[in-house]
Amino acid sequence: MGRESGRNDTRSRIAHLAARLMAEDGIEDYAHAKRKAARQAGLSDSRELPTNDEIAAALKLYQEIYHETEHRDRLRELRLRAVDAMRELEQFQPYLTGSVLSGNAGKYADINLQLFTDNEKAVELYLIDRDIRYKTAQARIYSGEEPLTVPVYTLEDDDGVEIELTVLSPRELRQPVKTSPEGKAIERAKLAAVEQLLNSM
Repeated sequence: MGRESGRNDTRSRIAHLAARLMAEDGIEDYAHAKRKAARQAGLSDSRELPTNDEIAAALKLYQEIYHETEHRDRLRELRLRAVDAMRELEQFQPYLTGSVLSGNAGKYADINLQLFTDNEKAVELYLIDRDIRYKTAQARIYSGEEPLTVPVYTLEDDDGVEIELTVLSPRELRQPVKTSPEGKAIERAKLAAVEQLLNSM
C-alpha cells in the first residue's frame, strides 16, 4: 500500500511539474513536458510517469489557480482566430484539434486544424495562390491501426500565432485518428461546434 501511495504521489508531482512547464514555457507536447518534468524531479522510472489525461487535469487546475482571467481571454482570442481560419479554409472541411479545442492552450499555444481533401496538393496550391507564406513538414499518425505519413503546413498570422494544417483524406473522417497505435483518438470539432464553444465562453 505504501509503495502504491508513493507511486501515486510521484505521478501527481510529475503531472503538476509538467503542467507548469506547459503553462509557463509554452511546451505543447505532453511527452516532452513529461520527460522534462521527470528529469527535474530526478525520476528515471518511466512506470511512474503520469498519463496525458493526468497532465491535462493538472494543467486545467494550474490555469484556474494562476492564470484564470488571462487564460480565458487568451483561449477566447485563439478560438476566434481558429474560427476565422476555418471559415477561410471551409472548402477543405476543417476541424479544430489540440489545446485550443480542449481548453488547455498555454500562452504560446498554436492552432491545430485537420483538413480533409482528396487532393492534398490543393491545400498547398490554395496557400500559394493567396501568397500565404508557410513551412512544410510531415507527421506520422494512425488511422485506426494503419500508420500514415501526412503533410503538415504551418502558417503564421499577423500577430505571430502559428496555425498548423494537417492534411488528411476524407476517409480519415470515418476513422479514429491517433498519434500512436495505442493512443486515444484525437478529439476534433467542426466549425459550428467551435462557434458554439465561443458563444458559451
